[in-house]
Order: sequence, then C-alpha cells, then structure tokens
Amino acid sequence: MGGKMFFLGVLTLAVLLLAAASEGAEPPPSCEAVRKVFQLRRLGPLGGVPESPRAGVDLQVCTSKNPTCCTKKMEERYQTAAKQDIQQVLQTSSATLKFLISHNAAAFQETFEMLIRLAENYTSTLFCSAYRSMAAEATVHVQEFFTDVGLFLFGTDVSTEEFVNRFFDTLFPVVYNHVINPGPTDISLEYAECLRVARRDIRPFGNIPQKAIGQMGRSLLPSRTFLQALNLGIEVINTTDHLHFSKACGRALLRMQYCPHCQGLTLSKPCMGYCLNTLRGCLADLAEVDLHWQGFIQSLEELSGALSGAHGIERVLLNFHALVRDALVHARINGPELSEQVNKICGPPVRKSKHSPGCSFDQNKDNQGLKMFSRLSEETLASRRKEFIGHLRLYRAFYGGLADGLCGNELAAADGAPCWNGEDVVRSYTHRVVGSGIKAQSANPEVKVKGTDPVISQIIDKLKHIIQLLQGKSFPKSDKWDVQQTGSGGGVDEQISGDCDDEDGCGGSGSGEFKRVLKITDRGQLLICVCELFLNRDISPRTGSDA
Repeated sequence: MGGKMFFLGVLTLAVLLLAAASEGAEPPPSCEAVRKVFQLRRLGPLGGVPESPRAGVDLQVCTSKNPTCCTKKMEERYQTAAKQDIQQVLQTSSATLKFLISHNAAAFQETFEMLIRLAENYTSTLFCSAYRSMAAEATVHVQEFFTDVGLFLFGTDVSTEEFVNRFFDTLFPVVYNHVINPGPTDISLEYAECLRVARRDIRPFGNIPQKAIGQMGRSLLPSRTFLQALNLGIEVINTTDHLHFSKACGRALLRMQYCPHCQGLTLSKPCMGYCLNTLRGCLADLAEVDLHWQGFIQSLEELSGALSGAHGIERVLLNFHALVRDALVHARINGPELSEQVNKICGPPVRKSKHSPGCSFDQNKDNQGLKMFSRLSEETLASRRKEFIGHLRLYRAFYGGLADGLCGNELAAADGAPCWNGEDVVRSYTHRVVGSGIKAQSANPEVKVKGTDPVISQIIDKLKHIIQLLQGKSFPKSDKWDVQQTGSGGGVDEQISGDCDDEDGCGGSGSGEFKRVLKITDRGQLLICVCELFLNRDISPRTGSDA
C-alpha cells in the first residue's frame, strides 16, 4: 500500500513538473474556444475545425509536438487572415494622414480654380468696361487663355510661354481692328491671320507679353508642383497601404498571430521583441521609404513658404488684367508706328462687313455665386498652406516608426505580461531585436528578407523626383525672367468699372497691382479673398468623434 502511494506521489510530481516546464503549452481539453473565434472571424466553414485536439502532422508553420486544434486548411486560412489583419492595421494607422493630404489637395485645387475664375472675370470686365466695341471678340480669347492656365496648373503638358504668346497673338488682330486702326468695316480673316503671325516681330504690346511669360512661369509651375506633390503623397499612402507581403512574411505573420490558436491560446499576444522582429521584417520596405518621405515633407514645406509674395499665384493671376490693360494702352499710344509696320508686313487693311456685337459677358454672374463665401476672415491662402504643413509635419517619421507604433499600440503584449514567442507562452522574448530597414534584416531571426519590393522602389523613385521638383530644380531662375510688378502704366485712364478700386486693394493710382489687402468692402463684390474658399473647410484631420 505504502509503495503504491509513493509511486502515485512521484507520478503526480512528474506531471506537475512537466506542466510547469511547458508553461501553457499543454494541449487544450477542447477546441471550443478556437471554433468560436474561427466562426466569429468568418475564416471558413466551422465544419473544418476539430472539436478536440488532434495530431498536427500535416501542419507546415504551426507545428507542435502536442495535439493541435488546427488543420492544414485552417493554417492556410489563418495565413490569409494574418496578412489581411496587418493590411487593415496599416490602413487604419495611415487613415488620418491620408485624409489630411487628400482633403487639402481637393481644397487647394478648388481654390486655384476659383482664382482662375476670378482672374478671368477681372480681365473680361476690363474689356467690357473700357473696350466695349471689341469685348465680345476679346473675351473669347480671354476664356481660352484661362482654360490653358487651368490645364497647365492641373497637370496637362502645355507650355506657359506657348499659351501666353498664343493669347497675345490672337489678341493683336482684335486690337488692331478696334484700337490701332479702327474702320467702318472689320479686317478680313486672312488679314487677321497675317497680323496674328506677325505679332512677335511687330511687338505691338512692347515687353508686356514677356513679362507675362515670366510671371506665369514663376507662379504657375511651383503651384502646379505643389498640387502634384500632394497627389503623389496620396499615391504613396495608397501603395504602402496595399503592401505585397512575401511568402516568408506571410508565414511569420501566421506564426505570430494565429499559431497560438492551434494550441487553444486565443487570447495570447506576441512578446514585444518578437512583434518588432516580425513587423520590422515584413515592413522593411516601408522603412526604406522613411528617409525620402521626410525629405518630401521638408521640401513641400520649403516650397510652401516660397509660394507667397510677388510670385504668388494669387497675386500674378489677379494682376493679369493689369498687364493686359497696359498692353492695350501701349498699342494705342504707339498706333501710328504700328500701322506703318503692319503695312510693310501685311499690306493695307483688307476689310469686310462689320460685325462687332457688344459685350456679352455677364459681370454679375460670378459675383452672385461668390457671395456665399464669408467676408469676415482675414486668413490668406498662405496661412492655410502654413496650417496644412504644420499638421503634415507631425507625420515626418511616419514610415520610420510604423512597425514600432503598431506593436506598441495594438499588437504586442504589455511589458511583464506572459506573451507568445512563436512557439510558446513565455515571460520574455530572448532573441536579439533587429533594427529597421532592409540591411538590418540580415540578422532577423523571425523573417528572411531578400530585397526591396519593386513597387516600393518605384514609389521611392517618384518621391526622389518630386523632391527635386519641389526644391526648384526645374523652375525658371529669377535671373532668366524679367519679372517686375506692373508699373504705373503711363497715362492709363481705363479702369475696371466700379468693381475694384483703391479701397478694395486690387489696384489704384494707375498701378494695376493687386495688393495683399484683405479688407472687404461693400463694393468689392469681385474682390472676394480667394482663400476664403477654405473658411468653411477645416483642413485638420478629423478624429473618430468628429466624423
């Protein structure tokens, strides 16, 4: 009797020691918890999940000496789920950043569209107010010009020099017919074509077309690049949100996220070091994006600061009507000399029956639509860019700290808590934790990383290119263009009727310059501060509670 009791005591002690040594690795008495999670996650038909542990000889990743709650089919479904889980976490982590950029890209584009509309309005109003006889013909060319401005600004491959020259080329026959050499009949189409072709040799508008080319180049190209950069930022996030995981990474994610389920450990979390090694391996490509992403944001910030001032898009576009006015005055003052030059090149005017309708441009059409914007704020387009960049700066290290953030905030177990190390539930992870980036992964014990994903390499190349553009490597140099503010105009007496004057800050004293005065008066129906398009649009990223 005593010997039997001694034997039972030894056997009990051995079982307890074995349990202590395994620290939770013993097979579960039932697979009920695993079945519930499998069903809850909708990973597949529940009939494929064992009701009790079985031998796992067919498993390839979640191998164990003990009986398991997994089958080979479950392992495959778990691996798919593990990849989807990480992709979902990636998309969630970047959602606020993506919203910040995409929301502002749309808002800035809408504001630029409003600027173009206002500038076209100013220029058409000039003709209707001071040159009414040719307004109907001239406003057609004005519309074509600002269509070209929009096409260039929003990415079409057109030349600013080309469309500025085209505008003045097509304007010259109209000005000749109505200002330089007006007659009882209109010039013929053939004669008008001769004038159009000869405009650059005759130079009826002096150096003003060249000034316009310089100003447009200096203002539109940086603004166009700014918009292109924002759209590339969205593309970068979309690309990294849908990162392609290698086979080795898929197996590592499976081992970290779902292999514990095979042992019935459905609530366990990976150890911090184990999580870092796994995600730094799987996200090594994204860590390579980090340096270029930081350079992208820094360059975007530098360009944003340079978009204001004399070459700012709002000032250049809203002053274009003043350049046109000065060009018309130059042609009128030098009319006799120009007529002689024209006669030498094109011969005397060949005329046809006159058909010059009055101004068909509705000066009040846009004014009524613009009344919706608030006139109370003195915020400028520059301040909105500054606010946007301030928010974006917070995400400079987004890609460099992505793996650490995901493990620290969501995936890994708390410090000191029992955790999963890829094989068992333990107190701490004992392997070396590697750094971030492709090179550091050569020593990663959890994931074998072969090289950079070609898709990520391509997005890095795009970032490098846009950084060069943002840094002005392709912008016209200031010494190449004779860029000056519109001068006094010397004897200019034509003014835009009533809609814009000294008090409004868009001109005055014959200067035609759009000053950065944001005071809005009752008379300034056209002078709506274009940046007020933003007033009802918060550019800050919205949190879940705000949505």
